[in-house]
Amino acid sequence: MLLFAVTLHNIPEGMAVGVVFAGMLSGNAGITLASAFALSLGIALQNFPEGAIISLPLRANGLSRNRAFLYGALSGAVEPIGALATILLTRVMVPILPYLLCFAAGAMIYVVVEELIPEAQQGEHSNIGTIGTALGFALMMVLDIALG
Repeated sequence: MLLFAVTLHNIPEGMAVGVVFAGMLSGNAGITLASAFALSLGIALQNFPEGAIISLPLRANGLSRNRAFLYGALSGAVEPIGALATILLTRVMVPILPYLLCFAAGAMIYVVVEELIPEAQQGEHSNIGTIGTALGFALMMVLDIALG
C-alpha cells in the first residue's frame, strides 16, 4: 500500500515540475530557468527519503537489496513521465493540477494515518515518533511562513 501511495503521490509532483517548465517555456509567466531548476532540485532531493521509505520496509520483509532498491527507484520514476506529459499537454493539465495535487496529498495523509502512525506508537519508545512528527510539522510551518 505504501509503494502504491508514494508512486501515486509522485505523479502530481512530476506534473508540478512540468507546469513550471511549461510556464518558463511560454515566456510570459515570469518563471526563470533557475527557478524551474530550483523546484526540480528540491523535489528530486526529497525523493531520496521517499525511496528509502519504500526500500527499507521491503528489505526488512525479505526482499533482496537490489529488488528493494529497484522498487524504491521505480516509485520515483513516474515523476519525469508526469513532467513530460504536463509539458506536452499544458493547456489540459494546468487547470486540473490543483485537484491532482490534492489527491496526491490525500493519498499520503491516508497512508500516514492508517499505517505509519499506529506502527510508530507501538513499543516502548513511542514518544520518539510523536516528537519527530511534532518537530517535522513545526519545521514545515516555519518553512511555509519563511518562504511564502
